[in-house]
Amino acid sequence: MSRVGSLGAALVGVLLLTGCSGDPKVVHQVVPTPEAVVTDYDASKEPSAAVLALVPAAATTLEVTDFDQLRLVLGFSTLDGATPGPERDRFWEKVPHTAALSEGLLRPADQRLRNQFGISQDDVSWEASWSGESGKGWVLAFHDKVPMPAIHRAVEAGVGPLAGAVVDDTRHLVTSAAPPEAADSWGADPALVALTGTEAVSTYVERGCTPFDTVFGAGMEKQLAAAPAAALHGLDELDAWSVALGTELVTVQLGEKRGDAFDRVRLADVMPPTDPDFGLVMSRGVADPASGRLGYVLNDPATAARLTREGHLPFTVCPS
Repeated sequence: MSRVGSLGAALVGVLLLTGCSGDPKVVHQVVPTPEAVVTDYDASKEPSAAVLALVPAAATTLEVTDFDQLRLVLGFSTLDGATPGPERDRFWEKVPHTAALSEGLLRPADQRLRNQFGISQDDVSWEASWSGESGKGWVLAFHDKVPMPAIHRAVEAGVGPLAGAVVDDTRHLVTSAAPPEAADSWGADPALVALTGTEAVSTYVERGCTPFDTVFGAGMEKQLAAAPAAALHGLDELDAWSVALGTELVTVQLGEKRGDAFDRVRLADVMPPTDPDFGLVMSRGVADPASGRLGYVLNDPATAARLTREGHLPFTVCPS
């Protein structure tokens, strides 16, 4: 079974069982027990889990785009830097219509990288970026066959975002700065580790909830009727969450033992519409309070990525 197939099987069955009901039903998924902490980079893990050891503890958001997964689901599984130009162009024409959170960090400098150094964005397996009060950072994971000396030369030449980057020859990684010590990374936080590792085109992780005005628009909270206002007051605190965007399905993780899982999946139905309307982008929500997982059918992948980046996800809203 393909990587996408295994993800689809996990939620499609759930949606078939619950799709005819008016209210969300409990979801009993078989969920692998995650590691408590991630002490080192492991290329065998899903990118959203592998990257945690490289993300500084001070970061508050993380975006991961799995380009190998994108190539697979779009029918370009063998595409790399040596692929003929027309086929590469067809792939990149399709990417903006997917749930990719990035269209390629190296793309703006791709032609120079290809002409002068023999490498390109098409040699990147996956990439991630993070941000927080202490600044921003990123990591690129290259395919094993990519010649690392060429990457060194591009870094030394200061090409595009590679200027000042750090190259890890052994692990085929390039990072915007030296990676943190294990104890000072996201991998040292069991709560964040538990939110990652789901197979996906893209994964977004954030610490903390999202202010009401960000999700639904400034001033909208004051216009809430009594029932929606009560639903907002009844929510539990949300310390961190993740969204794994696939090709047909979305998996949300809020952390274990969420007594408000059903309430959060219903918020899109009782609150003012987001812009664009969340319910048209992700639909047929289901929930499992025990695992803290929500699941949705993905109707519009590109818009789902936009809603995620812009913070218009109703289930992430802060309690009033």
